[in-house]
Amino acid sequence: MRENSFYGPLEDPAGDAGYSEHPQRVGFFTDTSVCIGCKACEVACKEWNEVPVSGEGDGFNLLGMSFDNTGELGANSWRHVAFIEQPVPQRETVDLGMPDIGGAGIDMVGERPDFRWLMSSDVCKHCTHAGCLDVCPTGALFRTEFSTVVVQQDICNGCGYCVSGCPYGVIERREGDGRAWKCTLCYDRLHDGLEPACAKACPTDSIQFGPLDELRERAALRVEQLHERGVSEARLYGHDPNDGVGGDGAFFLLLDEPEVYGLPPDPVVPTRDAAAMWRCAGMAASALVGIAVSAFTRRS
Repeated sequence: MRENSFYGPLEDPAGDAGYSEHPQRVGFFTDTSVCIGCKACEVACKEWNEVPVSGEGDGFNLLGMSFDNTGELGANSWRHVAFIEQPVPQRETVDLGMPDIGGAGIDMVGERPDFRWLMSSDVCKHCTHAGCLDVCPTGALFRTEFSTVVVQQDICNGCGYCVSGCPYGVIERREGDGRAWKCTLCYDRLHDGLEPACAKACPTDSIQFGPLDELRERAALRVEQLHERGVSEARLYGHDPNDGVGGDGAFFLLLDEPEVYGLPPDPVVPTRDAAAMWRCAGMAASALVGIAVSAFTRRS
């Protein structure tokens, strides 16, 4: 088992949380190269988890941002499909391996125009080292036996510490409610041996669910395949267990830099240095006590 310099064992968050016997760690691999922006994942998530359509519970917010009418992840958007219109130079023929959807198909073979759409379904990352989990004072956030992170609404007091503890800006308090809400990776469905609603609804398998180790192998092969087809910009994000959050339970294949998709390029869990800080504080306190005792002894 590899070790992390500030947290210890990396690959078994459920075991580290106290589960002596537990299933394999599961998660999401989102291949943005085959996302068609249909938003089926958003709809399925809202329907299954009874997530309000908007802050007011009545209709989507029309933001004037192409077809992106949810804007970002939040208490009422546990899945968010980003639409990014990007200018690109003309290039050689590229086949991304897009599936034929219902006979209609989307022709990605041939010369590209002077722009392209980058589409990506974002979600909570269910980090190996979750800052939201570290800072929750009530125990409302907990690590499940599947190594995912879930908020217990009957325990959440709405303090908001978890909001600032997330390096991705995923978790949010719901307006009019005050409690924190985010993706649960359909914890109830996992208990019944079912895949999360978003992955079930995705028509192109852009969202893939399964054991995390298998997904990482599949993702590496997909990147290699795209590179062979001339898509040199394809890269993985959130897959590395040695990054600033110990690797994500939901990782992505991107076709550009993470910042283009609104993702931090080098995320670090805010509580990374907490243990070292407490040790330093303890040493400083001990030194002050020693000085005080010494001064008192001399006066005596």
